[in-house]
Amino acid sequence: MAVPRLKKRYEEEIVPQMMEERGYQNSMGVPKLEKVVLNIGLGEAIDNARALEAASGDLATISGQRPVVTKAKKSISSFKVREGMVIGLMVTLRKNRMYDFFDRMVSTALPRIRDFSGISRYAFDGRGNYSLGIKEQLIFPEINYDKIDRVRGLQVSIVTTAGDDDESRRLLELMGMPFA
Repeated sequence: MAVPRLKKRYEEEIVPQMMEERGYQNSMGVPKLEKVVLNIGLGEAIDNARALEAASGDLATISGQRPVVTKAKKSISSFKVREGMVIGLMVTLRKNRMYDFFDRMVSTALPRIRDFSGISRYAFDGRGNYSLGIKEQLIFPEINYDKIDRVRGLQVSIVTTAGDDDESRRLLELMGMPFA
């Protein structure tokens, strides 16, 4: 299997640059991407059973992997949700699929957003992980505009091995993340 373009760039360019900038003694100490988690919340699945199938197809097309159904842990009467009801879908990408997805997202999908001027520099969680909300799945070129039933957003969480936000921000900058 071919090595993803971004993984190769990480190993050949980013690791030496981070070692020089941050003074890491060993290349294994340099932060790296651990996983990318894609999540779609489907509150509409309570009323519309076909929404789950459509969203599942979209998420599978975007990620290249079949999504897992997430169920409600608690009953919440104001949202008409009972424990065990299907309320979302998620996919966890690791290794080569993760690098392929990240590369596609950064180089083709994010620049397709209308009036795009970069993403927030401050959406880190304090432990070096970054979360990004995407308002419509149409920015991914794999999605056929004519075959979607409605526009859905998705949450992308990028988990790194970095200890703090500054290390993680620098890693993502070097990997091509278009910060504002």
